[in-house]
Amino acid sequence: MEKLLLLVLTMAATINYLSAGKLLVLSAAYTFESPSYSVVHLESDFEIRLYKEISWMSALVHGTSFLNSTRDGFHRLYQYLHGANLNSTHFSMTKPVLTSISPSHHGSSSSSYTVRYYLPSEYKYKSPPQPSAELNLQLDKWKSQCIAVRKFSGYANDDNVEKEKDALVSSLTKRLPALMQAVENNLYYNYSIAQYNASKHRTGRINEVWMDVSGFTAEGCPV
Repeated sequence: MEKLLLLVLTMAATINYLSAGKLLVLSAAYTFESPSYSVVHLESDFEIRLYKEISWMSALVHGTSFLNSTRDGFHRLYQYLHGANLNSTHFSMTKPVLTSISPSHHGSSSSSYTVRYYLPSEYKYKSPPQPSAELNLQLDKWKSQCIAVRKFSGYANDDNVEKEKDALVSSLTKRLPALMQAVENNLYYNYSIAQYNASKHRTGRINEVWMDVSGFTAEGCPV
């Protein structure tokens, strides 16, 4: 059940089609590339996806706010996409914008936020242009992994992202006891928030919580 590689978005009227194996957003204007995956397990409120290797350009931010840190990190990535690299290359926008969160611990008041831009598939086998040094960006290559995903609507912000993460953890541990060890191995419950819409898109917004569960014993999941 291979996921569609392309998400098509509109500037005006948008039609959303959701099913177990497909997320299709149709429009007349723009086409955005998104990483492909297959669904290896499906529940009513979450699913387990197998993603193959993915390349991201990433901006690390230390802060106390998901919203502000995502904004700061994406500002640096936006400059990279619009030519702030050694080749002055301009990139097309891709989806989602991913913010990976490592919660604070040991008495620290700040968390680590890594804001990620998905590099188009043409860079799967070649290196992307090097970012301008002042942007402090890093190329981040993910190996094949299984990710638990919970969808939620509206705007992702400081008031709801942790609640959505907790809801995903609760569903995983209740419905799939075999996943308990994989969740516990995810130190401090590191997780990511995937956002598929620009901030000006007020209705029909698509967000997801991602959590690595690569210890899950499903076909193709790394152990």
